[in-house]
Amino acid sequence: MTRAELLADDPLWLILIKAVVLMLVGPILTVVLIVGERKIVGRMQNRPGPNRVGPFGMLQSIADAIKLPFKEQVIPDTADRKVYFLAPVIAVVPALIGLAAIPFGPEVSIFGERTVLQLVELPVGVLLVLAGASVGVYGIVLAGWASGSPYPLLGGMRSAAQVISYEIAMGLAIIGVVLYAQSMATGAIVEAQASGWYFYLLLPSFVIYLISMVGETNRAPFDLPEAESELVGGFHTEYSSMKFAMFFLAEYTNMVIVSAFATTLFLGGWMFPFVGLDSPLNQGWWPVLWFFGKMSILLFGFIWLRGTLPRFRYDQFMKLGWKVLVPAGLVWLVLIALVRAIRNDGNVSTGQILVIGGIAIVVIVLLTLLIPEKRIEDDDSVPITGGGHPVPPLDLKVPETTPRRKALKAKAKSAKRTAALASTKEGSDGDL
Repeated sequence: MTRAELLADDPLWLILIKAVVLMLVGPILTVVLIVGERKIVGRMQNRPGPNRVGPFGMLQSIADAIKLPFKEQVIPDTADRKVYFLAPVIAVVPALIGLAAIPFGPEVSIFGERTVLQLVELPVGVLLVLAGASVGVYGIVLAGWASGSPYPLLGGMRSAAQVISYEIAMGLAIIGVVLYAQSMATGAIVEAQASGWYFYLLLPSFVIYLISMVGETNRAPFDLPEAESELVGGFHTEYSSMKFAMFFLAEYTNMVIVSAFATTLFLGGWMFPFVGLDSPLNQGWWPVLWFFGKMSILLFGFIWLRGTLPRFRYDQFMKLGWKVLVPAGLVWLVLIALVRAIRNDGNVSTGQILVIGGIAIVVIVLLTLLIPEKRIEDDDSVPITGGGHPVPPLDLKVPETTPRRKALKAKAKSAKRTAALASTKEGSDGDL
């Protein structure tokens, strides 16, 4: 029986168990990730991190989860209350739904019932996961708009532009995997990697996906929607108590989803490396351990980036998405389609394709070296920095006074002259 047939044969009680477990994966991993992130970043910055609540500070997230619901709820007077309350829910629920199509393991037996470790196996499972990870941006945009405050609104607008930009690049990376696996079902994509994982067969797609998933989840160095340096706290500035905690839950759950999706698409899913599907390491419950191990490596990458790289400037961030990732994804997609067509129609081996591709890359590099450099004409204009601010000239002389000071001095003299005339007039009136 195929995976879809096994899942269709699941009894209702087994479906409910799987649904409850999937609903708990996000919150449980969020609790673990928050403590892990604070400890790892603390280690990177030569400080202890949380070390008071529980052994080694491991219960700090549980203490925070208990504390947040009891904090005061502050709602702005200018907020649209219905949308204000609905926005955190919209941010969280799609994030939890996306895990339904992720295959966590092969066929197993649960209480004597044969099944696979997956809730649903759809012919378009890739689109379900992608939609679940992207619809959550509506919650962020609505939160920024409904708060009735300018800084959250700016954060929401940034998030909308960010997701639109990086979702295109992510989609192009995923299309490459779909073309190679010839299926949009997540379980079929994992099984198609039995002869080779796609992270090295489709390395450009993997790199584009990794960059896009960081931008998709609003994580550093791409955390522009919540940039505290210029937006106070971004889209959730006006949120407190449990609603603020729900935004935290949505962010970390989205991290889990995109990492699980990357594991499924590029890292062989639940398969152990260098062994076949008939190996004991790929049977039973062991593959669940391999899946979460690969996913943990990607989640560590999120934390590593946050502790290492500074935040991008917004124009740099947009330029990376539209001028680098999207064109590179389009070119790579055309190459994948060309290679697939050649392999399907001709008698060309993989080695021959690699040799021809290497020669083409060398020729392109040599041609780029022959292109003459663009000459920059000298002019007397003031040079402009990357931020658009003029650089002071080298022969700068600080003026002794400014136009405003001149105006203020003239105003003061005029006031004195008026007062003197008034006093003179009063004196002459007194003499009369």
